[in-house]
Amino acid sequence: MEAIGFLELNSIAKGVEAADLMIKAADVRLIFAKAGCPGKYLILLTGEVAAVSASLDTGVAAGGSHVVDSCLIPRVHPQVIRAINLAGDAQPAGAVGVMEFFSVTASVYGADAAVKAAEVSLLDVRLGTGIGGKSFVVLTGEVAAVRAAVDAGIHTPEAQGLVVSSVVIPNPVPELFESLM
Repeated sequence: MEAIGFLELNSIAKGVEAADLMIKAADVRLIFAKAGCPGKYLILLTGEVAAVSASLDTGVAAGGSHVVDSCLIPRVHPQVIRAINLAGDAQPAGAVGVMEFFSVTASVYGADAAVKAAEVSLLDVRLGTGIGGKSFVVLTGEVAAVRAAVDAGIHTPEAQGLVVSSVVIPNPVPELFESLM
C-alpha cells in the first residue's frame, strides 16, 4: 500500500540531517527535501506504510524541537504527488477552487481529502516556498464537485485551525485559469 510521509522543520540544518536519517531508516523513495520559507525545511517521501512510518519516526526524533509538523497519509491519491511536483494536466473546467493554509502539512492533508471527496483535478499544491511559509491548493472541475472538494479539504481534521481562507470561482476567466498553470 503506497503512502506519503511529510516532515516540516524550522531548521534547515536539522532538516538536512533528518532527511538523511529518514532515507537510511527504511525502504522509502525521496520525492524532495528542500528549504522553504521562512527558513523551514520540507521533506516528502513515499513507500509502503510501515516503511514511511518508520522513516517519519526517525525524522521526528532527529528533528526534536525543530519539528513543526508531520503527516503520514496511507493510500494517498496519485494527483497529490503530481500537483506537488507541478505536473498537473488539468483543462479549463466550470470552476476553480483555492484552499489556503498556515501550515504546509495541512495543505497536503487538505489536497488529499479534496481529491478523494469529489471528481476534481489538482493543479497545484504549493508548499510554502516564496509565500511566507503559507501553502495553498488549487483545483478545478465542475462547480458542484469543486465546492464539495474544497469543503472536504478545509474541514479535514488535520487542517482544523490552519485554514486561512478558501474560495470557489465558477466560470473563471481564461486568463485567470492560465495564470494558475
